[in-house]
Amino acid sequence: MQYAKNILETIGNTPLVKINKLTADLPCLVLSKYETFNPGNSVKDRMALQMIEDAEADGRLKPGGTIIEGTSGNTGMGLALAAIVKGYKCIFVISDKQSKEKMDILRAVGAEVVVCPTDVEPEDPRSYYSVSKRLGEETPNSWYVNQYDNPSNTKAHYQSTGPEIWKQTEGKITHFVVGVGTGGTISGVGKYLKEQNPDIKIWGIDTYGSVFKKYHETGIFDEKEIYPYVTEGIGEDILPENVNFDVIDGFTKVTDKDAAVYTQLLAKEEGMFLGNSAGAAIKGLLQLKEHFTKDDVVVVLFHDHGSRYVGKMFNDDWMRKMGYIE
Repeated sequence: MQYAKNILETIGNTPLVKINKLTADLPCLVLSKYETFNPGNSVKDRMALQMIEDAEADGRLKPGGTIIEGTSGNTGMGLALAAIVKGYKCIFVISDKQSKEKMDILRAVGAEVVVCPTDVEPEDPRSYYSVSKRLGEETPNSWYVNQYDNPSNTKAHYQSTGPEIWKQTEGKITHFVVGVGTGGTISGVGKYLKEQNPDIKIWGIDTYGSVFKKYHETGIFDEKEIYPYVTEGIGEDILPENVNFDVIDGFTKVTDKDAAVYTQLLAKEEGMFLGNSAGAAIKGLLQLKEHFTKDDVVVVLFHDHGSRYVGKMFNDDWMRKMGYIE
């Protein structure tokens, strides 16, 4: 009989799915790494389990402990699923710009959710970075995950996501395109792929209001680049240790409006019901059109599921209110 011993054994081995209509004007083959097939419906399940297993192995996470993390929702979901199976409690700190669905889903899997304001400096005691760190110090028998600087995040993608893409494309991949937040996915996959073939180009999708693109091009951390933005899950106002700029060939920035509109288009044109960062990723890929030739195989990674955004990008009243559609 074939069965998984628990839900965690179903993480990974997600399919590659061809994109057809939205990429019709591109000369190359475009394949999506469809991460919503993970049990928590996002790519973050991979690194959540890896971070927990590594913390268990070296004693940072002890039996009956409490897992504490600042999350935009998806890492929390992955951590919560692993915590249920392994017998831990969870406290997740989330910023108030994240969708209500994300907060409700985390509570649905038994986590305690603390909501913090978005538009404060990272060092502000009210920021979700500061609050999660403080709760980690104050809570007995707890482990503060810190996905931004936790090397197990990148390791998960180096050991699973990268090898899967290489195998599924039979080594024919020429470009990898992905939204960048904590940096674990782009850095882990990018490192693995470049070790197999140094000519593979690794492109990061950034958003306006984030520091990544300018920092990569100039080495300058420009605070004038930082301002509040709507797009969820990508971009940062900090430089996470997991972002390995050396494996990234370039960034392109996508507007909030384009990310939202293309999130809808993926559903309506391709039947791909995906999250906000997928809209940013496909629009960013289209912006990179001149980099692709007819022989190229481009893989774009789609992080999470549309169910997290039903009240926002999939709600036309919200889209009109934001000025994204007529």
